[in-house]
Amino acid sequence: QAQLVESGGGLVQAGGALRLSCAASLRTFRSYDMGWFRQAPGKEREFVASRRWSGDSTYYAASVKGRYTISRDNAKNTVYLQMNSLAPEDTAVYYCAAGPNGAWRRNWAFNYWGQGTQVTVSS
Repeated sequence: QAQLVESGGGLVQAGGALRLSCAASLRTFRSYDMGWFRQAPGKEREFVASRRWSGDSTYYAASVKGRYTISRDNAKNTVYLQMNSLAPEDTAVYYCAAGPNGAWRRNWAFNYWGQGTQVTVSS
């Protein structure tokens, strides 16, 4: 059974940085596209970033492009989200997701989800 566990969330001041980690217990982790989503209070969950199962293909939401970087370490079955220049509007619960090949450009295709980690950015 697939399990995704996020960590690294917390409270940070505006302009600061955080790195989220997601440890995946997927037998064939290296064959999954991985993504990050977030949900702010009172809002729907939204796409943040994704990375294809192989190569360096990545995709970012316009709101985070240039500030966030998604990376993965297949040897550790882990995906990361480096978040820089954080702003109060980045405050949300951040979720890690895994999906089949192609999910990185089709957000609806992600089918495994973590429980989320809270990121709070103070002004």
